[in-house]
Amino acid sequence: MKKRTLSRFLDFLRVLPLILACLAGAAKAAPIQVTDILGRQVTLPGPAHRVVLAQARHFQALSLLAPDPAALLAGWSDELRTSFAPDYQAALKRFPALAQVPVVGRHTPDSFSVERTLALRPDLVVMTASFAGLAPGQPAGDSPLVGRLEAAGVPVIVIDFFLRPMENTVPSLRALGQAIGQPARAEAFIDFYQRHMRAVAERLAGLPSDRRPPVFVHAHAGSTDCCSSPGTGTFNDMVAYAGGHNIGADVLKAATGKLNFEYINARAPQVYIATGTGSRKGTGLAIGAGVAEAEARDSLAGLIASNRLGALPAVRSGNSHGIWHAFNDSPLHVVFIEALARWIHPQRYADVDPAATLREINERFLAVPLEGTYLVDLTSGSGLPQ
Repeated sequence: MKKRTLSRFLDFLRVLPLILACLAGAAKAAPIQVTDILGRQVTLPGPAHRVVLAQARHFQALSLLAPDPAALLAGWSDELRTSFAPDYQAALKRFPALAQVPVVGRHTPDSFSVERTLALRPDLVVMTASFAGLAPGQPAGDSPLVGRLEAAGVPVIVIDFFLRPMENTVPSLRALGQAIGQPARAEAFIDFYQRHMRAVAERLAGLPSDRRPPVFVHAHAGSTDCCSSPGTGTFNDMVAYAGGHNIGADVLKAATGKLNFEYINARAPQVYIATGTGSRKGTGLAIGAGVAEAEARDSLAGLIASNRLGALPAVRSGNSHGIWHAFNDSPLHVVFIEALARWIHPQRYADVDPAATLREINERFLAVPLEGTYLVDLTSGSGLPQ
């Protein structure tokens, strides 16, 4: 009897690896259902391992959720290399494999190659609704681009950190995290993000409209003729969330546009914020990866002078600042909103430290930390830690 029991036990041990392999295979093959920002139920056969980013700027969101985001990339656009070169070099230093990631287009729908994308055998394509050619509220079925990819058996999820960042950031992160098999990492950052966003909102409860000072966000400052500005959506939503009034939204009804010099002066903004992506050519704001604080401050002073903005109340009072423009299409806009809140309402947010928030994001979440100067004051020692 004992021999028979022992024999059966040994037989079981021999087949145990096969049983475990089958169970692992079944778990691995379990489909994943993701809800994107359009409310679409997208089914993947398993976690995506070959991802194509229609816009490479979303590599940063991937870097929040995956310990090795480069290993997931089957293809991307060329905009990180061209429009965000300092950030691309920083990412390349950490993940040299990025140099071999195939390019499927620039960062525009007309340059995106469906054929090249399909040749890469992706198991997921990530894009925005506007990239897909969809107007707000328009169903995904109206997009020929989404239709061609899904007809070829490639799942597509739609995300957004730009047009409606306040409402779409959390569902976008959740969808992307689930799709790549990193739901726990996604939820950890979502919890961090929501705690910081609530802390800003709670201090503005009941703030009357006449206590929302006029704010001028000088977008891509110095790299274009004066003066580009956000209109509706994007930075406008962030300025409003932080308790300010974006002067561009009163006349610009698109996401971005241009304000003339006379209008800016007439509105007498109390807060001036220049944005840039790391220009070192003496025209735009030098800010971002590898930029020293003194260099960023000097370039901020130079572009204010060259654009004849020195007479603005915000400049005369010392309430002028520079910030990295790429916060506008990223979950990291939480850093920008904290900075805005402190600049717009310094007494309410005296203890808020956006630089410390960025440091914590670097340490806890980002596979490619943001190392350099990402926000700066015109005058040293004006109260915002760097």
